[in-house]
Amino acid sequence: MSVRRLADDSIQPQAFAFSNDNAAWAQKKIAQYPTGRQQSAVIPLLWRAQEQEGWLSRSAIESIAKLLGMAYIRVLEVATFYTQFLLKPVGSKAHVLICGTTPCMLRGAEDLRDVCQHHIHNDPFMLNEAGTLSWEEVECLGACVNAPMVMIGNDTYEDLTPQRMREILVAFETGNGDSIKPGTQIERGNSAAEGGATTLLVPPSKTREKFSPPVPPATPEQPAAVAAPQAATSAAKPRDVTEESAPAIKGPAPQAKVSEAKAEGERAAAAAAANADGEPNRAMREDATGAESSAGKIDGGRAPGKPTAGAPSENASATKAEPVTTDPVPGSTALLVAPAGAADNLKLISGVGPKLEARLNALGITKWSQVAELTETEIAKVEGTLNFRGRIGRDKWLEQAKALATGGAAEYLRVFGKDPK
Repeated sequence: MSVRRLADDSIQPQAFAFSNDNAAWAQKKIAQYPTGRQQSAVIPLLWRAQEQEGWLSRSAIESIAKLLGMAYIRVLEVATFYTQFLLKPVGSKAHVLICGTTPCMLRGAEDLRDVCQHHIHNDPFMLNEAGTLSWEEVECLGACVNAPMVMIGNDTYEDLTPQRMREILVAFETGNGDSIKPGTQIERGNSAAEGGATTLLVPPSKTREKFSPPVPPATPEQPAAVAAPQAATSAAKPRDVTEESAPAIKGPAPQAKVSEAKAEGERAAAAAAANADGEPNRAMREDATGAESSAGKIDGGRAPGKPTAGAPSENASATKAEPVTTDPVPGSTALLVAPAGAADNLKLISGVGPKLEARLNALGITKWSQVAELTETEIAKVEGTLNFRGRIGRDKWLEQAKALATGGAAEYLRVFGKDPK
């Protein structure tokens, strides 16, 4: 990276002024910015001054600072920061900016610098004998994929070799710079893979044909209906019992058994959705007194936490067998005692859907009044079990439930100004 300093005083002009056309352009450019923000035009004005003179002199920087009402040091900071601003006189036909950042350096930028040192001058910013060419090393110019690269004027030249660099310098020196195509100098499209595409070589239709399994043709022995791929037959069956995984047996195939764990989970979900009045749901066996677990019966055949028929409910959800894939709250037990009577529609609380309602019921929460009276300790337990910390407070469950418990949907409408969902 070259040092960014102004040119020696011996070559600095005494004054600078925009041409009439550029002065009018500068005033129009400044007017594009809001009142109090006109100093944002500093970069466009510096660039126009450089295009007019070929480089930025001290007098040009001072003149633009005065025009924008800026401190001279602030404009100098901008001019010395961006390497596109040339602080010394440069070649009249080309000034070469060589990218020296790591990608270009690894790909041969030092060789390009050697070419410029031999063909132009050993030192940066120094003119060749004819005064037509100069060079400098700069930081990244933004085409790392096509390294190494240089910039001349407003164009970049990429994927360079020392030989191609010499050809470009000769072309600009002789006034034929327009004959050089900007961009990559090898066979590639922009920044695509060198030498052409290496992926996605097959058209989409061909790709589908290549990877789609062939359908065997129909034969007299195998009709077309049999030859075509059959739809999956086990999609609606339990994953642990399918025609493919069931053991081979002789004679008529017996009806597939659902695992005891899965059956236990289904009965537990049905019990949670039922009224907590000690009576079994119709989805359960007529003579059921609670969900039984394959892990063993407790308390005379009654599952832990389940009351016998007609007895007061101490726990509205059954202890789940492990593993239970359909358990609304995997591995959890009731946190509260579900009150007797029909369950309230917890889905009227904004933020509670059918699935979440079933999970709350499984925790023993079936009434609006329960939600309205949750303590901080109970809230922490519910949110920890359901893994959504902060949601009860964020969605204002307690306030919603209190309104519903007080006067139902009419009270909710009065308090919140909208119907509950």
